[in-house]
Amino acid sequence: MELSGSTIVTVNKDYVYCNVEDEMVLLGMEDGIYYGLNPVGAFIWEQIKEPKTIDEVRDAILAEYDVEKGECERDLMELLQELAEKGLIHVKG
Repeated sequence: MELSGSTIVTVNKDYVYCNVEDEMVLLGMEDGIYYGLNPVGAFIWEQIKEPKTIDEVRDAILAEYDVEKGECERDLMELLQELAEKGLIHVKG
């Protein structure tokens, strides 16, 4: 799956989630598998509770964290690709 800045992503509503301290724990209702997200991953999850473009998510991260744009984009694309492959998020266009 090819992701770009204009790709729209949102959480998969088939997963329940909760904050545990500054991290996020997700539970798949169909597969019963738990997933954990670190604080930055939890921030991203919060951002995509409503559909957003990857560029919008990137901009929110850059406003919140002290990170270089190129590194942010690479890490964000890698995480979103992994979440998409596991069915944790929906990807559109």
